[in-house]
Amino acid sequence: MDQMKVAYEAMLSLAAEMVWDEALRKHRSEQIYSEIDSALAKGDEVAFRLLTDELKTLEH
Repeated sequence: MDQMKVAYEAMLSLAAEMVWDEALRKHRSEQIYSEIDSALAKGDEVAFRLLTDELKTLEH
């Protein structure tokens, strides 16, 4: 019984970590989109390219 409890707790921990990682990834993606909009508005091509590269990396 204790072995099952340990396995269950490990699975819960892993599931929580996956949810947390996804929330962080989503939040960062939203930040990047906002920064991309600002870079486009300013005509900052360097920032735009860096941000789109980061976004591509984040989404893979």
